[in-house]
Amino acid sequence: MNSWTRRSFLVKTPTLTMATPALGIALGAGGADKPALLGGPKIRSEQFPSWPVSGELEEQALIETLRSGKWYRGNGEQTRKFEDAYRRLTGARHCLATANGTSALYVSLNALGIEPGDEVIVPPYTFIATINVVLRQHALPVFVDTNINTFQIDANKIEAAISPRTKAIMPVHLGGSACDLDAILSVSRKHGIPVIEDACQAHLAEWRDRKVGTYGKAGCFSFQASKNLNSGEGGAILTDDEELYERCYTFHNNGSGLKATGGNFAYSGTGDNRRMVEMEAALLLQQMTRLEEQSKRRTGNALYLTSLLKEIPGIVPAQMHDGCTRNAYHLYMLRYRRAEFGGLPRATFLKALAAEGIPASRGYSPLNKEPFLKAALESRSYQKLFPEDALKNWHARNECPANNQLCDEAVWFTQNMFLGRKSDMDQIADAMRKIKNHAGELMAV
Repeated sequence: MNSWTRRSFLVKTPTLTMATPALGIALGAGGADKPALLGGPKIRSEQFPSWPVSGELEEQALIETLRSGKWYRGNGEQTRKFEDAYRRLTGARHCLATANGTSALYVSLNALGIEPGDEVIVPPYTFIATINVVLRQHALPVFVDTNINTFQIDANKIEAAISPRTKAIMPVHLGGSACDLDAILSVSRKHGIPVIEDACQAHLAEWRDRKVGTYGKAGCFSFQASKNLNSGEGGAILTDDEELYERCYTFHNNGSGLKATGGNFAYSGTGDNRRMVEMEAALLLQQMTRLEEQSKRRTGNALYLTSLLKEIPGIVPAQMHDGCTRNAYHLYMLRYRRAEFGGLPRATFLKALAAEGIPASRGYSPLNKEPFLKAALESRSYQKLFPEDALKNWHARNECPANNQLCDEAVWFTQNMFLGRKSDMDQIADAMRKIKNHAGELMAV
């Protein structure tokens, strides 16, 4: 379980027949049944909802696109229709569909002119794509520590990380909750540094009643298979800046922009191929019809689970910043404090949860400590681009003690687990109470 990634964890969560009534053993607070890991009965014998959810709408859309013979955005209609629909949904002026969320981040960095030798401020608690796109620009990621209570970047520490090389701030709305945009945008305005919102996990999330991804210079989304809005792969960039939108379009289309003259082989800049295909866009248009209802169900179940877990000492649900008026709950994140479970290791806690029929993940490891960063900094390109002292002092500059603690304590549930009933949430809480009551015995496992 501990080695599962967020994506493989979701894929391995089995299928549920939604009409099946809830099964399992009902426990009151402090129930004394023996944990399943010690041979007792499981709390939950049915499976959580599978993902993705699809039906005739998606099937018909794919068939129609297939039969049209127009599978490429250059001659098709689906991608442009999706861009318009997502733009209207989020309130953005422009939307550009891309091949995936990583592409959305990569295109945005290029369109904003992030070059070799620059620095980009990032969080250490995120999916690796946030860092990979910076490294692909031969720029230097500068990590700002995590707010352990919210799991988001600690916005109050961003300004101290700025140097003359800083050319972008790229916060992540992790798990679907919003980072502190008030503080981040204040620093951005003060220093004239653009913000790229990594909203890849945050479809429909809001900051002060406005969709995330619409506050920064650009906002980036992913539609990868685990995401709350899903087409297997796919991504999007939101921006209100028409010139930036044109640069993004040009770069993602091999250097051929919307305003280029001279036909298909006229180029106004360098670029890459990061285009969305028509089948993905057709899927997304139908998946969007389910998005709002699914989001409301996740929210209701998540808030109910939080009310239960707050009554269990040692279980600390992630807090939201005051300005977060809507959480997308792509992940339900909490901290497991082993000292209040009699010292029971997190690995055993996760194993015991799984035995009760409650799958959970330990989440990310500290990205700022990953060996690939050391290899990048020691590469010929980075040795040429950055002063010796900048590379020598990088590790000391990028210490993130709060994030280290978070990575030792975090526990995740994925969004599909919140598409069922309130009774599912009761079972999650009951399983934790059961484990806590028998923590001493579980120490021997």
